[in-house]
Amino acid sequence: MSKKDSAGVAQILAYLNEKNRPYSAQDVFTNLQEQCGLGKTAVLKAMEQLAQEGKIQEKVYGKQKIYFADQSQFADVSDAELKEMDARVAELGAEVQTISQSCRQLDTELKELNSSLTTAEMKEQIQELQAECSGYRERLDKIKSATNHVTPEEKQKVYKERETYVKEWRKRKRMVTDMVGSILEGYPKSKKQFLEEAGIETDEDHKVAMPNI
Repeated sequence: MSKKDSAGVAQILAYLNEKNRPYSAQDVFTNLQEQCGLGKTAVLKAMEQLAQEGKIQEKVYGKQKIYFADQSQFADVSDAELKEMDARVAELGAEVQTISQSCRQLDTELKELNSSLTTAEMKEQIQELQAECSGYRERLDKIKSATNHVTPEEKQKVYKERETYVKEWRKRKRMVTDMVGSILEGYPKSKKQFLEEAGIETDEDHKVAMPNI
């Protein structure tokens, strides 16, 4: 066995004794791959060798072998000690959960900070908004200083004229519609043909809708 293989065997033995829990050869290979530098086959042979030498224990479950530290090297643990260990495990589990929650909260805060504007970006945005406001203020001043404003009286006059024209439009359209209807009663062709022959153009032809008064 080479020095590398011997060192790898020693590392595997130390790892199993330290963790004191069952592992498959694949588990040990994955966990110690960077440390001992042994291939999967070499790890399997090393664990089988350790089991044959009685330095670790081996159990077979179906087609899989499980390896774990020789328990005879550890002192017996009393019920009180087991209860104390269980309490400690529960305490550490709660601590892990609290720390994990804090990490998630800090991660959320970090994402929010990363998505926020920097001081330089905020200053630049403020300058842009100030320039935009200045432009609006200048336009407003021009509107206020203009001399061609429409007076309320002029505005009311325009509205009345519009109302008069719309009423006349509606009246004449109704007269034409009635006349065309009377003619079509004795006309042998369709309404569309009559309008074309008479040269009558409708609002619909020019896509014009009569406004509401």
